Amino acid sequence: MTAEAREAGADQEPAADGGRPLDIALLTYKGNPFCGGQGVYVRHLSRELARLGHRVEVIGSQPYPVLDEGYPNLTLTELPSLDLYRQPDPFRTPKRDEYRDWIDALEVATMWTGGFPEPLTFSLRARHHLRARRGEFDVVHDNQTLGYGLLGDIGAPLVTTIHHPITVDRQLELDAAETWQRRYSVRRWYAFTRMQKRVARRLPSVLTVSGSSRQEIVDHLGVRRDRVHVVHIGADTDLFAPNPAVAEVPGRIVTTSSADVPLKGLVFLVEALAKVRAEHPAAHLVVVGKRPAEGPVAQAIERHGLTGAVDFVKGISDAELVDLIRSAEVACVPSLYEGFSLPAAEAMATGTPLVATTGGAIPEVAGRDGETCLAVPPGDADALAAALNRLLGDAGLRARLGAAGRDRVLANFTWARAAEGTVAHYREAIARAARAAGPARPAAPGRPRARTGPRGGTPAAAPSSGRSAAPASVAAPPSAASATSASDTSVSSESRATC
Repeated sequence: MTAEAREAGADQEPAADGGRPLDIALLTYKGNPFCGGQGVYVRHLSRELARLGHRVEVIGSQPYPVLDEGYPNLTLTELPSLDLYRQPDPFRTPKRDEYRDWIDALEVATMWTGGFPEPLTFSLRARHHLRARRGEFDVVHDNQTLGYGLLGDIGAPLVTTIHHPITVDRQLELDAAETWQRRYSVRRWYAFTRMQKRVARRLPSVLTVSGSSRQEIVDHLGVRRDRVHVVHIGADTDLFAPNPAVAEVPGRIVTTSSADVPLKGLVFLVEALAKVRAEHPAAHLVVVGKRPAEGPVAQAIERHGLTGAVDFVKGISDAELVDLIRSAEVACVPSLYEGFSLPAAEAMATGTPLVATTGGAIPEVAGRDGETCLAVPPGDADALAAALNRLLGDAGLRARLGAAGRDRVLANFTWARAAEGTVAHYREAIARAARAAGPARPAAPGRPRARTGPRGGTPAAAPSSGRSAAPASVAAPPSAASATSASDTSVSSESRATC
C-alpha cells in the first residue's frame, strides 16, 4: 500500500490494537532458524505481527529466513549476498561472473583479509533497496545488522533489535585464545563490532530482549539508557508443550549449541557428564548442533571416553526438536552468557526440568533456583554435575520444576506478547518521525509511486513461493567503503556471526 493510500485512510480492517495496520520491513542479514537465535526471532516475530493484522515483508540474505505459511500478509524478499560462508565450501572465492558491483568486491576483500563483512554489506544493499521503495513501508525493523548503510534516510523510521552486544562474544573468544595468532584472528574477525558500536549510538530506538542485555548495550555500546527498551521474546507455547505420549528416555540430557564457541559453555557440560556417569551410568547427552571435528569440545569427549555417550543432531524439524526435548529427563543450558536464551524458554515450555547457569540474562528467563530450575554458576563443571545428579535422581523434583517452568513461560514469555510490545514501539517511532518532519507537504501532482514488490496495491508478479528477488545493482552511500581494514587471518565458519 502506498503512503498516499495510507494517509487517505484506504479501506482497511484495524489491527489487533485498534490502530491502522502497519507496513513493516523486517531486515535480517542472517535468517537461518536452525543455527542461532536471530533466525528464530525473525520467524516467530514476523508470524505474530501478521496475526495481529500487519503486513510484514521480511528482507533477508543467505541463509534465507524460513517463514510460516498460511499468512498472505507475510512475505519474503531475498536480498542475496555472495554467500561466502555456505556449506560445504565456506570461505570460498567466487567466480568472476558472480560479481555484480563494488559491494560484492568489498565483501570478498574483507573475507580474504580475515574480517566478517556481512553486517556492513547487507546494510549497504538494504539501503539501496529501501530507498528505491520509499513510501511503501511505515517502519523498518533491523534485526541486529547495525551497519553504516542503515544510518540516515532509508525511507521510513528505523527501529533496531540488539539481542546482545557481539562485543561480549568477542571478549569471551579473546579470553579463550591461547596464542597471539589466535587473538589476532579473533580481533580481525570481530572488527565489524567497531562499526556496530558507532551505529548503535546514533539509533533513536533500540529494542532488546532482557534487562541484562539492556545493561550490556549501555555499557558495551555506549547507547543512552533512555533509548533502549526491553521487549521479552518467548517460546511458541502451542508447539513447545508437554505431551505425556512421548516417553522419557532414562538418563537423557538435552542441550542446544548453535556453534562451537566458548560462549556456549558446552565443554563444561561434557566434563560434567563424565562426572555424572559415575553415579548414573545411563546418563547421556544429546546436543542440538553440529559435532565439532576438533577443538575443546571434541578433545573433552575423547579425553573422557564419551564418544558413545554424546550424540549431535542437526537439521531436525520443529516437531522432532520438540519430541527430543520432551524425551529428555533434563534440559541444560550451560552457556557462559546469553542475551535471553530461547533454548531455556522452549525447554521450560515443554515441561522438561531445566539446569541452567546464571550467565547473562538466563536467570531472567529460567527463574529462581529451586523454584523453576536448578541454577549454577557459569563455567563450573562440578556445579553442573551436582545439579544434574540431583535431578536425575529425583523424579518428584523433576515433575515439580517442569510444571513450574511451563507456568513461568506462559505468564511471561510468549511470541504474541513480544509482537504486541514491538508494535507499540513501532507506533512510537512513527509518531516521533512525524513530529520531527513537521507538517506534511502535499505530494507533487502526476507522480504516483508504483509498488515494486509482492505486497498489496498493484504488485509486480511474485513467485508462487511468496519470495521476490531484490535488484542486485547498488549505488554507494558516502564513505561506506572506508569501513573495512586489512588483515590476513580467518576464523571458524561455525562462528555465531555466520549463523
